Amino acid sequence: MVLEYLDRMSLTVVAEDSVLYESPYWGQHGVSFLVEAYHHNIRKNTLVDVGQNHEALLHNMKEMNISPEIIDSIVLTHCHYDHTLGVVEMLRAIGKEDLPVIAHPSIFRLNFIDNPYLRHVGVMQVDSRDQIEANGGTLYLTDDPFQLMPGLITTGEVKRQTDFEEVGIALKTINEEGKIIVDSMDDDISLVANFKDKGIVIITGCSHAGIVNIVKQAVEISEKENIESIIGGFHLVEAPLDRIKKTVEALSEFDINTIFAGHCTGFRAQAELYHIFKDKFLPLQTGMKFEF
Repeated sequence: MVLEYLDRMSLTVVAEDSVLYESPYWGQHGVSFLVEAYHHNIRKNTLVDVGQNHEALLHNMKEMNISPEIIDSIVLTHCHYDHTLGVVEMLRAIGKEDLPVIAHPSIFRLNFIDNPYLRHVGVMQVDSRDQIEANGGTLYLTDDPFQLMPGLITTGEVKRQTDFEEVGIALKTINEEGKIIVDSMDDDISLVANFKDKGIVIITGCSHAGIVNIVKQAVEISEKENIESIIGGFHLVEAPLDRIKKTVEALSEFDINTIFAGHCTGFRAQAELYHIFKDKFLPLQTGMKFEF
């Protein structure tokens, strides 16, 4: 697939764990981005993840003068509740038929932790496949890179190429044979926007596939070495300092203009990113808006 170029794009952080200073926005544990992409006079609006509280998400959208009805598609970066809970409520607010919902084929599997206690953390029953389809969503489930429009594509299932990156949390699932196995989060996908002069923009949910692996895959898909921006969560919040340093060092070897990382990234990783990238790095916050 030859990846074409977007003419321009804006990205608004409509949900994140923290909010801009003196803003009216509500924070929540999770992320959601509104991506407005333009190609040859066509504009398409994609909601990337929905956080875990649709009321807070809709509150922020109202404060930002964003009408849910403008959304043309939804990308779910992975199964976790803090990215998918309320997707059916958002479909109801959007009020369209056959709205594309793009995700990995395994997104509806059982996904759980058992420490400190048993808890399902994947897609909840209220947002099941049947409920999504009953409320106007049309599921596009693929592990291949998926083009939403020329210049805007998902990574597809991310190849694990590094030897130091991990999922970041002790997750389990049950396979078809009824065996409990480690869940490697194969469903973790990201979004890549391609620009002729500025390179690529990478939008992540939690980076359970490893942010360096994601960047490597985005560079491979786009055939572009220059990265205008990386925006999202890196899931280094519980990572040992050694892994954080290896991750940031590996990122520094790429040609990256800016990084905006939050949600599950963690303070120590944010501090290390700032230490290495200086003013090219800022913590992610609800209410931020980027123009490319």
